[in-house]
Amino acid sequence: MIKIRYFGSLKETLNTTEEQLDWQKGLTTDKLLQELRQRDATWAEALAEKNVFRLVVNQQVVYQPVAIKEGDEVAVLPPVTGG
Repeated sequence: MIKIRYFGSLKETLNTTEEQLDWQKGLTTDKLLQELRQRDATWAEALAEKNVFRLVVNQQVVYQPVAIKEGDEVAVLPPVTGG
């Protein structure tokens, strides 16, 4: 299993704060996003490549595709504004 957490506007748009998914051998952050986008139009639009958001794997921001291991936690963060 892996845990996925959603923050900010994404948790409202996707109507969830976190979920657990079965881990699959060879899973990467790119494959995870592709899988999530295939859920429906809302997920596809919220996580579209054109949108700005960050992925954080085990509290480390990732800037390119990385492998996801069994038990990892992935957070999806929209941009943050404010002072």
